[in-house]
Amino acid sequence: MDPIRMNMLAPMGAQSTNRLTPGEAHANFSKSLKDAIDNVNRSQITSDKKTEALAKGEVDDLHDVMVTAQKASITLQTSVEIQSKVVEAYKEVMRMQV
Repeated sequence: MDPIRMNMLAPMGAQSTNRLTPGEAHANFSKSLKDAIDNVNRSQITSDKKTEALAKGEVDDLHDVMVTAQKASITLQTSVEIQSKVVEAYKEVMRMQV
């Protein structure tokens, strides 16, 4: 499990003892974001390859191709929704008066 998920599962008291520096937090967030984007990209590439193989007649399992395409679509839709929520949250923070 990655550090972000582990932190979410830890009891509230346990999180306070495991403090990260701002640089470490930035690096962890950056790595998690890059991994998530890579995962979306891999699912899209896998779907494209299976669809192409089906079109060429190299694969006969239409069910597997459709499931892979649907997974890729859901992954992409989820990432777009998350992006929208993050942008919305950023705008809300920027509207706050100090």
